[in-house]
Amino acid sequence: MIELSRRTLLGSGAALLAAPALAQPKWPARPVQLLCPWAAGGGTDAVVRIAATLLERDLGQPFNVVNRTGGSGVVGHAAIAQSNPDGYTLGIITSEICMLHWQGLTEVTYKNFTPLGQLNNDPPGIQVNASSPYKTAKDLAEAIKASPPGKFKASGTGQGGIWHLALAGWLIAMGLKADHVRWVPSNGAAPAMQDLAAGGLDFTTCSVPEARAMLDAGRARSLAVMAPARLSAFPNIPTLQEAMGIGFTTGAMRIIAGPAGLPAEVVAAVGPALKKVYDSKEYQDFMNARGFGLVYADAAGAGKALAEADAALGNAMKEAGLAKA
Repeated sequence: MIELSRRTLLGSGAALLAAPALAQPKWPARPVQLLCPWAAGGGTDAVVRIAATLLERDLGQPFNVVNRTGGSGVVGHAAIAQSNPDGYTLGIITSEICMLHWQGLTEVTYKNFTPLGQLNNDPPGIQVNASSPYKTAKDLAEAIKASPPGKFKASGTGQGGIWHLALAGWLIAMGLKADHVRWVPSNGAAPAMQDLAAGGLDFTTCSVPEARAMLDAGRARSLAVMAPARLSAFPNIPTLQEAMGIGFTTGAMRIIAGPAGLPAEVVAAVGPALKKVYDSKEYQDFMNARGFGLVYADAAGAGKALAEADAALGNAMKEAGLAKA
């Protein structure tokens, strides 16, 4: 047996003490979990899954989508906000995060997240039955203004949902009260469009992609979109600005985000990766095939969009008597 001298041992110890700390592995060093607050098969789920596939290709680790549903989006959004801020649990947040706290359903707001990039925005359209006498958004607006409160009926989602607030915002922009048109709650855009086609509603304010089946079947017409520009998938539908001279815009945003306090390394890695996702032919083709709105914003732009949406939706909810916070 070779006996190590005391000098050798002391020298080895000194070398160990002098050695630099082991570098942390570059993010992502293991699979990343992407939480989705909405059910599998829906629009948000579809967007996050194509994004996950493309992020995995670019960053070299699996991005696993997990649906955390319940509480009108509260459960999934809270799970993202309350996750460990190490970059291994991220998620997709939607416009509802700018609404839920106003309704008193949660204390979580957009400020509890680190926005990383916006990949989509689906603005609402104003749809009427194919046999409706209103041929333009201006025609419909003039009829609404001339009518007593509650005469016109509209739908598109549940009470206080994003499409209900789209209607409220449009009415406010026209100088009317937010509840001048009676809102008929529905379980989503699909049943609302069926009710519209059957003659049970005067119009809907859901997104144009959600109305597409009825539009393509010739059972409904879209008069305008509440967007700053025409939709590439529906170029013949004018904006509210074009149709009425009203600049009101809104929409259902989808933003990749993590909890507050994400490491700068994670933010720096995800941002460019999300831009690659958005610019890829696969993503563009996927979104265009479904008629989803192609809108991109970097981390700063996504944060600004969330702040603006929170203020606008909060105001609409207050005006409509839907805010509790």
